[in-house]
Amino acid sequence: MNNTSDITLSIILDENKVPDDIRWSATDGGIYDQSAKAFILSVWEPKEKQTMRIDLWTKDMPVTDMNIFIHQTLLSLADTIHRATDNHEMSESLKDFSEYFAEKVEIKKKS
Repeated sequence: MNNTSDITLSIILDENKVPDDIRWSATDGGIYDQSAKAFILSVWEPKEKQTMRIDLWTKDMPVTDMNIFIHQTLLSLADTIHRATDNHEMSESLKDFSEYFAEKVEIKKKS
């Protein structure tokens, strides 16, 4: 018997169809109708061997917060590279770029 786990996203739009709020639930994780300001969803489509993506953020997401979100996403991808492919060198390279990004967008001081 297969088990399922659902993650749901609801996008509340303003009159111009611009995201006003993002609500999400992941019941297995104990998350119910929680508000968010941005999300990035990537799904691998094996037949065409391509990534399908949705990137959304609310109109009141501050640029500084978006830069932090992107920085943390890059670091998370570096960890994913290491776990999924065991490619330590590329993982470390992406972490280095993440630090460079953080310095350039001024969310982190130069070391």
